[in-house]
Amino acid sequence: MDAIFYVIPGLVMAVAFFVAYRVVHRSLQMRSAWNSGLTAQARCLRSYTTVSGGHGSTSVRTTLHHVYEFVARDGRLVRFEEEGGPGTRVEGDLVTVHYAEGEQVVATAHAPGHARQAAATVGILVFLGVVVLFCVGFMSSYSDMSSGMDPMGAF
Repeated sequence: MDAIFYVIPGLVMAVAFFVAYRVVHRSLQMRSAWNSGLTAQARCLRSYTTVSGGHGSTSVRTTLHHVYEFVARDGRLVRFEEEGGPGTRVEGDLVTVHYAEGEQVVATAHAPGHARQAAATVGILVFLGVVVLFCVGFMSSYSDMSSGMDPMGAF
């Protein structure tokens, strides 16, 4: 029964570390696309929304997605999907994309915003760090509390 007080916080920490990895990975991808100096004209092929939440008393979250297509400098046709972007962007619009070449092209239609991206990344990482520290503190407190008990459950 004691294992549950270690397994659940451990799983929460694992999810927090995975989310932190994804946030840092995406931030580095955006930075490489902006810093590469490569741009191209892309066409918005599709725009759609996804809805999440709304069950019971939870709030509804709507996310706007755009699908873009452009020709990279090496002649490859690149199609990518990106969350966010202006709601006024519709199918057929031409936009400037920033991209980084490589085996897999990394592209974004978001305008460069290094400070905003860094602030968002740091903010998310701080929040995830607090979650991890809470889990470690919980497990440590439980360990201290349970080690002070005799086998009958009294202190």
